[in-house]
Amino acid sequence: MRRGLWMIFRCPLALAAKSSFGLISALLDDGIFDMLPWISLGVPLLLIVFVGMRMSRRPKEPR
Repeated sequence: MRRGLWMIFRCPLALAAKSSFGLISALLDDGIFDMLPWISLGVPLLLIVFVGMRMSRRPKEPR
């Protein structure tokens, strides 16, 4: 199966954009801008934990 560059890099680019938004919004203002960085920087960490737990549960395939 041949994958294009968009198929390979769309999730990492989305996470990079979300993290950049969180870092920039942390510099802007108080109020709602205090919660946005926590949410947008926490999403990649939650995804890492979620994928790590899924991969550790998957049975190993015999070769």
